[in-house]
Amino acid sequence: QVQLTESGGGLVQAGGSLRLSCTYSGRITGYFMGWFRQAPGKEREFVATIKWSGPTTFYEDSAKGRFTVSIDSATNTLYLEMNSLKLEDTAVYYCVANVLRSARGWSANFWGQGTQVTVSS
Repeated sequence: QVQLTESGGGLVQAGGSLRLSCTYSGRITGYFMGWFRQAPGKEREFVATIKWSGPTTFYEDSAKGRFTVSIDSATNTLYLEMNSLKLEDTAVYYCVANVLRSARGWSANFWGQGTQVTVSS
């Protein structure tokens, strides 16, 4: 079992930056860790993932070049650095563990409670 707790969400102006943090506990060896998000009225979508030992990463297309996922095993913390934020980045962001990819898309087996990110104009 993996426990995940996000922090760092908030209100930011378009074009600004925000860094989300996620502290994790439990065994994550072999897992990909990452982030999903859910915008109002939309389904949850994959944002980014990183191998538990780093540095292999994958990003959703709209996140490439703007978001950076990283992991610090010394402090058991996962990060999502978000730059050049857009209105459409407004969503609840979820820290996840054991990210999987299949023909049906991305999924994850362990989820945090989520943190709200709101981008204003």
